[in-house]
Amino acid sequence: MKKSDFYYDLPENLIAQHPVEPRNASRMMAVDRRTGAVEHKHFYDLESLLRPGDLLVLNDSRVLPARLYGEKEGTGSFVEFLLLSQKGDKIWEIICRPGKKCKPGARFSFGGGRLRAEVLEVLEDGNRIVQFECEGNFYTALEDVGQMPLPPYITAQLEDKERYQTVYSRELGSAAAPTAGLHFTKEMLAELEARGVKIAYVTLHVGLGTFRPVKEEDVLQHHMHSEHFMLPQETADLINETKANGGRVISVGTTSCRTLESAAQRCEGTLHACEGDTEIFIYPGYTFRVIDGLITNFHLPESTLIMLVSAFTGYENTMQAYKTAVEEQYRFFSFGDAMVIL
Repeated sequence: MKKSDFYYDLPENLIAQHPVEPRNASRMMAVDRRTGAVEHKHFYDLESLLRPGDLLVLNDSRVLPARLYGEKEGTGSFVEFLLLSQKGDKIWEIICRPGKKCKPGARFSFGGGRLRAEVLEVLEDGNRIVQFECEGNFYTALEDVGQMPLPPYITAQLEDKERYQTVYSRELGSAAAPTAGLHFTKEMLAELEARGVKIAYVTLHVGLGTFRPVKEEDVLQHHMHSEHFMLPQETADLINETKANGGRVISVGTTSCRTLESAAQRCEGTLHACEGDTEIFIYPGYTFRVIDGLITNFHLPESTLIMLVSAFTGYENTMQAYKTAVEEQYRFFSFGDAMVIL
């Protein structure tokens, strides 16, 4: 299996720079998992594809405003931090640039001193360990000072930070949004529940490794980044009940999918609550244990995410759907249109 097998040609003008308003007005390609047949709809049509007794599983992780712009104390020179993962009380692993300014002992100020930081250590991969200081709650200060860490292919400014959050986000910890969920409105979720579709939540904190390109031509040589997940007992119970009653478990996003399939690998038989780190890599040939449907966006060529979709939908079906999406001028990536696979 080669990385180049998952390449498709994408015109730059199809990379969405802004979210659609309202959220559920985005286009949606409905793909039949068995035949590969496609229908062109809008996200507000999702209800017509679901049945009472189906279960939607959503990732409730909330994106940290993890990009910080500040200055080096003593010189006033510009610096940029990108928070990756928390290592202790106000201690974080970060990416910084320019790196030559971020040596151990160097101190930085953000938001006029609202946040301060000192570099403790330089890691082998060039990332830094830093200790932050602030008055009051760290996350409150971060909300005040930080910017949303939009993916590198989005060059436009985001006027409203909440448009890079799902309406149901609550567990702070992601470096990128679980973007399949951006299409839902609170009203739409309430209407689906009123019609008998069940809603459940998992948490997977999305790492920036989700944008890490596959460098090896041999796909099996790629090493996945680790992400932390949690499956609550309430969600496990709903999944087991849905399966027992003949309903479909539909993952909203590849992050929810990776959570559910990771949990299934840890549980023998009946799914139950679990938490941990996962490096699960799903590519064609994988046998899915939990999900019966997938709602997702259109992903980058040669990415692990298009490989996951190909594993679920079938390689030929997936690549044909992407070809159709380009021909039909769908909008791609984080702020783009949706695909539902049933």
